[in-house]
Amino acid sequence: MFTGIVEETGVAESIKPTGRSIELTIRTKACGRGLELGASLAVNGCCLTVIKLTGRGRYRLARFDLLKETWQRTNLQFARPGSLVNLERPLRTDGSLGGHFVTGHIDGMGTITRWERSGQDHVLDIGAAPEVMRYVVFKGSIAVDGISLTVAAVRKKGFRIWIIPHTYEVTALRERKVGDAVNLEADLIGKYVEKFVAARR
Repeated sequence: MFTGIVEETGVAESIKPTGRSIELTIRTKACGRGLELGASLAVNGCCLTVIKLTGRGRYRLARFDLLKETWQRTNLQFARPGSLVNLERPLRTDGSLGGHFVTGHIDGMGTITRWERSGQDHVLDIGAAPEVMRYVVFKGSIAVDGISLTVAAVRKKGFRIWIIPHTYEVTALRERKVGDAVNLEADLIGKYVEKFVAARR
């Protein structure tokens, strides 16, 4: 379980297809501290398991195995060596829930349709499929590339979010442009509510 509060932007060191998976290696700094084999790490909001750790000065290299399902469902398929990725370690039981409950299970990819500065902030419009939009509500929460964000407007085929300067500066959003794919995870609470209501009908 995560909260959608990005701790740092890591860097894709290498992406290497193998016979059974795609090996993704990420260069970390803050998130590498205390990281162990078998631990979980959210990479662009996708919960991945660390299979290898190596040190490199003040940085650590974390390697992950991506299965075809993960590769096809997330924007990690578009990462290249040098690409920035959002990183977050799992929520500790005594930790602070600064964002909202994020599982790290991506519902699908959205597409950036507008991404521009407006005053001190940035406006971000994202097109999304119906299976994601059914859970998007005005002033509700959604995870975009693992970032817990508040929905500012809802349209038939997408939604709008306002990005404050801090979020822009400390996340991989600063590298994104119109047409780019972003990972989306809708609010978990909405999914449970839908299931409970459907079961009572």
